[in-house]
Amino acid sequence: MPEQIAMREAFGQTLVALGQRVPELLVLDADVSPSTRAVLFAQAFPERFIQVGIAEQNMVGMAAGLSTLGFIPFTATFACFAAKRNLDQIRIVVAQPRTNVKITGHYAGLIAGKTGKTHLSIQDLAIMRCMPNMTVIAPADGVEVAKAMEVMVAVHGPMYLRLARDPSPVIFDHSYRFELGKAVRLREGADVALISTGTQTPRTLEAADMLKAEGIAASVLHVPTLKPLDVDAIVAAADRTGLVVTAEEHSILGGLGGAVAEVLSEHRPTPVLRVGVKDVNAESAPNDDLLRKYGLTSRHVADAARAHLAKWRR
Repeated sequence: MPEQIAMREAFGQTLVALGQRVPELLVLDADVSPSTRAVLFAQAFPERFIQVGIAEQNMVGMAAGLSTLGFIPFTATFACFAAKRNLDQIRIVVAQPRTNVKITGHYAGLIAGKTGKTHLSIQDLAIMRCMPNMTVIAPADGVEVAKAMEVMVAVHGPMYLRLARDPSPVIFDHSYRFELGKAVRLREGADVALISTGTQTPRTLEAADMLKAEGIAASVLHVPTLKPLDVDAIVAAADRTGLVVTAEEHSILGGLGGAVAEVLSEHRPTPVLRVGVKDVNAESAPNDDLLRKYGLTSRHVADAARAHLAKWRR
């Protein structure tokens, strides 16, 4: 059984580590600090932690103002609020003027601990990706969360970090180097290219292993930065195989699948099959049930790749 780390735990621990080195770092939380684990920063640096309460729009405005004074504010709330309730504030006082605000969307995707269907966020990548000046990051595991946060502090500008609630498999070791705008090739294979992001990447790796046992060589390209997108890596993956399957714990509309289809239609026309949540409102249920219902298990990814390959080989 691979090691598992919850992204929110990695987030809280990394905030504390960064806070020790970066005195300008502030954290604003919308009354969910025990859930986001921003509480760890609050305990370590109470004078640099601002509990805004259930006032997410105000939190974004405050963060934007603080950033103009030289601070590096991280805002912490659930992704359903970060990407939707806050949207007008993000557009006007963060994205348009390019203020140095780091927005973190927790409990993203389907795996949100049965918080209720209204608290699921499966459109946040699409929303943030189409926002001018916004960098969009979807890490695969806790190690990548920490590495991405270090870069977020070092690079000026608006950024959105997508974080899941529950523990997930660790696929990177601590020597891993995160680079903004760079995809990571995790498997080599000439039959079909599996391109994934965020929490779906560990399941996609499992799918590649299933296919390998059947004699199908699938490459796996992990895309942690949806904006800016690594166009060259996506085109190269399509060049090597001629077939692409995308996989994401997100709607197939406007997220990774849409981004890959856009890139390939312009640079290297390639058949693309998108695995993700279809154009529906997701429900609240145990994790495994949700992954099965919406077709996101490793088995579903492998089945999609097999079917895609059979169709185009004919």
